[in-house]
Amino acid sequence: MRKALIVWGGWDGHEPRQVGEILAGALRGQGFDVTVSNTLDAFADLPLLKFDLLVPEWTMGSITSEQLKPMLEAVKAGVGIAGVHGGMGDSFRQETEYQFMVGGQWVAHPGGDGVKYTVRIVDHDHVITEGLTDFDVSSEKYYMHVDPANHVLAVTDFDGADVPIAWTKTYGKGRVFYCSLGHVAQVFEQDPQILEMVTRGMVWAAR
Repeated sequence: MRKALIVWGGWDGHEPRQVGEILAGALRGQGFDVTVSNTLDAFADLPLLKFDLLVPEWTMGSITSEQLKPMLEAVKAGVGIAGVHGGMGDSFRQETEYQFMVGGQWVAHPGGDGVKYTVRIVDHDHVITEGLTDFDVSSEKYYMHVDPANHVLAVTDFDGADVPIAWTKTYGKGRVFYCSLGHVAQVFEQDPQILEMVTRGMVWAAR
């Protein structure tokens, strides 16, 4: 049985516990043994190489080198990592190596929450997005700085430019999946394709 570690916390406005529970339930539905923690010490205290997947759900905050280094080394060694919205894409703003691993960093969400926009699938052949169609969402619309080496799966429009919504990449031997949807738990109820894409992304990232 594959094993996943979800670590939630940080800014409460992103409902990290509730979103973490949704992601844990999705992984258990795929047959994963899921460990859930609400402390970053989990990255330092647990044997990360025994996990197949790490799922950080921790917006902003800070992380010590003793907590961050084992996470980075585990992914480099082949443990997958996957996450959503600010829980993975706006964590530990001073840690540029973490941002490089993720493949992007939040910059702005013009209009705040409740912006209506369309998510367009741009790779219909990837296992994560195969069979999914474009869909609308009402939420924060993330503008992000992104790694040009990312493999982009879905985008949204910002003033005529496509900004990635979901992507994959590698970091060392580890697979990385990120999706900027998931501001709060309710977002996953807006369209079943959101949780489907995120679930597939987590499963894909797991070694």
